[in-house]
Amino acid sequence: MNNPASANHITRRRFRVQGVVQGVGFRPFVYRLANELKLTGYVLNDSEGVLIEAQGAKATLDTFVDRMKSETPPLAKIVSVHSDSCEPGHDASFIIRQSHTDNQPLTLISPDVATCEDCLRELFDPADRRFRYPFINCTNCGPRYTIVEGIPYDRPNTSMKRFPLCPDCSREYHDPSDRRFHAQPNACPVCGPKLTLRSRRVEIPCADPIGEVVGLLKSGKIVAIRGVGGFHLAVDAHNNEAVKELRKRKGRAEKPFALMAPGLDSIRKYCHVSLDEATMLQHYRRPIVLLGRHAHSNIAPSVAPRNRYLGFMLAYSPLHHLLLRGNFDGLVMTSANLSEEPIVIGNDEALARLLDLADFFLFHDREILQRCDDSIGRHAAGAPRMIRRARGYVPEPVFLEKPVAQPILACGGELKNTIALARDKTVFLSQHIGDLDNPEAMKFFEHCIGHLESILGISPKLIACDLHPEYLSTKWAKKQSLTTVEIQHHHAHLVSVMAENGVYEKTIGIILDGTGYGTDGSIWGGEVLVGDASGFDRLAWLDQVPMPGGTAAIHEPWRMALSYLWHTYGNSIPNDLPFMRSLGSEEKSTILRMIERGVNSPMTSSCGRLFDGVAAILGIRQKVSFEAQAAIEMEMAASDAGSVASEAVLTNSGALDIRPIIRHIVEGVLAGRGVGALAAEFHFELVELFVAAALEARKITGIDVVGLSGGVYQNVLFFERIVARLQAERFTLLTHSDVPTNDGGLALGQVLIADAQYNSGKKV
Repeated sequence: MNNPASANHITRRRFRVQGVVQGVGFRPFVYRLANELKLTGYVLNDSEGVLIEAQGAKATLDTFVDRMKSETPPLAKIVSVHSDSCEPGHDASFIIRQSHTDNQPLTLISPDVATCEDCLRELFDPADRRFRYPFINCTNCGPRYTIVEGIPYDRPNTSMKRFPLCPDCSREYHDPSDRRFHAQPNACPVCGPKLTLRSRRVEIPCADPIGEVVGLLKSGKIVAIRGVGGFHLAVDAHNNEAVKELRKRKGRAEKPFALMAPGLDSIRKYCHVSLDEATMLQHYRRPIVLLGRHAHSNIAPSVAPRNRYLGFMLAYSPLHHLLLRGNFDGLVMTSANLSEEPIVIGNDEALARLLDLADFFLFHDREILQRCDDSIGRHAAGAPRMIRRARGYVPEPVFLEKPVAQPILACGGELKNTIALARDKTVFLSQHIGDLDNPEAMKFFEHCIGHLESILGISPKLIACDLHPEYLSTKWAKKQSLTTVEIQHHHAHLVSVMAENGVYEKTIGIILDGTGYGTDGSIWGGEVLVGDASGFDRLAWLDQVPMPGGTAAIHEPWRMALSYLWHTYGNSIPNDLPFMRSLGSEEKSTILRMIERGVNSPMTSSCGRLFDGVAAILGIRQKVSFEAQAAIEMEMAASDAGSVASEAVLTNSGALDIRPIIRHIVEGVLAGRGVGALAAEFHFELVELFVAAALEARKITGIDVVGLSGGVYQNVLFFERIVARLQAERFTLLTHSDVPTNDGGLALGQVLIADAQYNSGKKV
C-alpha cells in the first residue's frame, strides 16, 4: 500500500533526455509542464540532448515524467530518459537555462519539415505581421538540418546567425509561452531573409518577386527557385513545350519529372490517391509520392513519358505555398542540376552551373549549408516504401537492437550512394548523394562524411566499403588511414533489410538488382543467399550469361536480349523475332561473336539485366536513357494477366534455369500474342522461380524467414506478387520501408557486417 507521506515528500531528480529534442519546442514544453505542475528547477540543451532538474513531491515528479513522454511536441522524438536522484535545491521557480556544450554530441537533429497549419494561417492572414512572408516558421516547422553547422542546435550554429532578431522576433524567441520560443530560424520581413529575382544577367527590381515568377512560369519560362535543400527547376506542368525544353537543357531525355501541388484536391485531378497515399503526402516530411495517374490526366505528356505513375509532392515551404496557391494545380519541380550531378544550393553556384538551364532565378539570402534532395516514396504491399531518403528524413537515425562495438563509417556503393555513421545503437544514414561518377558527386560524398562526423561527434575507428575494386567509394575508403572492411554487395543488401527489421538470426535473402561484384569476380544480381552479419552462403542464382560490351549492355538492352537468346537457343536463335529485324546484320554478328568467344563479355546473374533482355525481346525498349528504363516500361506495359506456372528449375550447380522463361516469351512473340500479357506472364513466372528457390532453401536450412532487398523490388507488380506468394507459402517476410531497397540502403548493412566481422576476428 502506498504511503501518502512518502508520495508527498519533496525530492529532486535529474533527467537526461536523448533523441530529437532540440529545435523542436521540447524545452518550452518541459517549462510549461513543470510550471503547470508547480515544480521548481531548470531545463537546458547540451551536447547530449536535454538536461532537466525538477523538484517537487514524488507523485508529482512521476506525473511529470509520464506526461513528458506521452505529450511530446509533434516533431520531438524521445529515444531514452534516464533519471537520478540529486540533492534538493533552493530554486524559486522552474526556468530555462542557457545551453552549453562540454561532451561528445549525442543529441539528434530534426530533419527539415513542412510548414505547420498555424504558420500557414498567419501566412495568408492580411492582419498578421508575417502576411505573405516566404520564410515564416516556428518550433513546429521549418528548416533544420539544411541550415545547421554545429551542435547544440542554437541560432549561432545555424545559417540564421547573420540575421539579428528585431525586437518583435526577439520577444517571441525569448518567451517560453510563445510558439516561436527558441525557434532558431525565426524571422520576419523586418529582420529576416529576403527574395530577389534576376535574369541570367542582372537583378530585376520588383516589389513582388513571387508574383513576377508566377507570370514567368505561366508564359512558359524555366525558373530556378532556391528552396530548403537546394534549387528546383520549375515549369508549368501543363505546358508541354516548356517541359520538353527543360528536358533538352537538363540533358534528361525521358526520366520522369517530379511535380508539386498546393493541396490534395489538386493532385486528385490527375492521380488516384488512396487514404494511405494521402497520409504519406500530408506527412510533415512531405516526400514525393508515386501515384497512379488518371487516364484523362492533362498533365503535359513529356512530364513522365510511357509511365502510368506521376511523382507528386505537396508544397512544403511557405515560398511554395505562395507560389502555387491560387496560381497552379501542378508545377514541375525537379532538382536543379545537370543530369546526375548534385543539386545546386548557392546563389553564385546557381549562376555558374544553371545559366544554360534556367531563364530566370528566384534567389534568397538564407544560406543552405547542407544540400538535400526531395525524398521519394510510394505505398506498396501494405506499407510506405522509401525510394530516395533525404529531406524530411535525414538525419534521423535507424535504431539497432544491439550496439556496435566501435564507431563505424560505411561508404555505401557507387549508384544512389548514401553513407552511414554508426555509434552504439544508432546508424545515421546521410541524405541521398547520388551516383559517384562525376567530380561534383565525389566532393559531395566527402563533404557529407566530414559534416556528419562533425555534427554528430563521431570519429570512426573502422571503414566499411563495397567489394567492387573500381567503385570510387571503395577507392576512397582504401586511401584512409583506418582499417577497411570490404563487403560483398548483396550480403550488404541482405543484412540491411535484416537490420531495419531488428533481425539478427540467419535469414534467407532473395536479393535482386542490376549489378554487384561477386566473390567469384563475376557480376551478381539474382541471388538467393542464406546468412547473417557474420557471413553468408550463396545457395542459388539466376543462370549466368555473358554481358556483351560490359557496361554498354546496361545502356543497350538488345545486347542482353541476344545473350539470353544465345544462352537458350545456341546457334539456332529465331531470326524472325521483330526486334532481331531491327538490328543491323553486322552489329548483330559482332555481338554474337563477342558472346561466343567471351570477348569483353563478363558473366552476370543480374536480375536487372534479365528484365532488360526480355523487354528488348518484347520490342519494348532497345536503348535506355536512364537506369532501369526498360524494366519500368515493361512493368507499365504489363496487363492484368493471370498466373502462369513456371517450368524453371534449380539445377544441381545452384543455377536457376531461366531458359524455359525465355522460350515462353519468344514463342508468345512469334505467335503474335499481346505484349501486355507476355510482360505480365514474365513477371509472374519469375516470381514462381524465386518462390520455388525459397521453398528449396527452407527445406535445406529449416529457415522460414525471407528478406527481400535490391532495386528490382521497386517494381510494384513484381514486389507485390512475390510478397503475396511467399506469404501464401507461410514464410515470415522482411521488407524495407524506411530504408530504400535500392543501393541507398547498402550502408546500413555494411555497418553491421563490418562490426560483426571485425569483432569476430575475421580477416578484414
